[in-house]
Amino acid sequence: MEFDKSEPVPPEDYLIVKYDDLMNFVKSVFIKLGVPDQDAFYVAENLVTADLRGIESHGVARLKRYTDGIINGAVKINPNIKVVKEGPSYALIDGDSGLGQVVGIRAVDIAVKKAKETGIGVVTVRMSNHYGIAGYYALKILEHDMIGFSLTNARPLVAHTGALGKWIGTNPISLAAPTKTPPPFVLDMATSIVPIGKMEVYSRKGKKAPLGWGIDKEGKLTDDPMVIRKEGALLPLGGLGELFGGHKGYGLAVMVEILTAALSGAAMLRDVGQTQGPGPSNVGHFFMAINVEAFMPLEEFKERMDYMIKTLKSAPLHPDFKRIWIHGEKSWLTTQHRMKHGIPIYKKTAQMMKEVAEQVGVEFPWELPW
Repeated sequence: MEFDKSEPVPPEDYLIVKYDDLMNFVKSVFIKLGVPDQDAFYVAENLVTADLRGIESHGVARLKRYTDGIINGAVKINPNIKVVKEGPSYALIDGDSGLGQVVGIRAVDIAVKKAKETGIGVVTVRMSNHYGIAGYYALKILEHDMIGFSLTNARPLVAHTGALGKWIGTNPISLAAPTKTPPPFVLDMATSIVPIGKMEVYSRKGKKAPLGWGIDKEGKLTDDPMVIRKEGALLPLGGLGELFGGHKGYGLAVMVEILTAALSGAAMLRDVGQTQGPGPSNVGHFFMAINVEAFMPLEEFKERMDYMIKTLKSAPLHPDFKRIWIHGEKSWLTTQHRMKHGIPIYKKTAQMMKEVAEQVGVEFPWELPW
């Protein structure tokens, strides 16, 4: 079955590019800026993976954010990433203001190594930068047939329950677990109703946001994505107030803040800076790798996961729905489709990519039809 979880793609508004071509282009941009080859690969893979999985808000549309950070000197291309403290199953890492993807992969490698030795590996990170989609790191842990857990705090964009203005980040959570039958289970979500990237996508396309996603500076619900991005704020999962559980989304965001920042020594809440500078953003991350075989045989766990998923899908179908989905399933099917047919890049994003290419001095390999 082919499935693309993004909106329909009008051909006049999108550039369709092959996975390998997009990877090579993004990697070349970072190499040109002095990022080491392997580090450039990880940044490119992180961004392109987002687009592959249908997460347009966190894909190559974010390219200029990272290049500006490097050019402005806020992001280091050769950071001294070091382990500050560690034990058999844990570590604290200082990312020295490196690219978040580079710092994140280093932390994941340590978490996996410790999980192989002790059954579990927990790594907290300080002095990092925006690290892209949280699911990328959970998936990297999943490659080792382990359960992967990935959290990060972020610059303030959300008004917590009862507050006006931006106080806390979208603070995403991702958990990936292996299954016997693909796709694996992959939860990848913001603790706000939507990530700020959704507002950026709506702004680029000149669309209104669904009413209830954000508020203006006076606390009134607004459907203007620019108002939400600028003087307003996003709302936590559950929305405004407590009636539909907004306080629970707020609590999840604070949980992420505790594990990623309070525990690591990273910046918290309004102290978190931006990747583009002027100063260090000091973002905090939290990663956990759980070695399933420390608890039970891997195949038994995978069979139990398949049974759980099969049971959930066997429920009577609500009349307003066509099927029951499992977290990560839509993204997995979108990936299969886009690896075969190409990745759609919105025209304004493609134009930005061309401008970045000209700025850093690399070839832009596509003709823009606009």
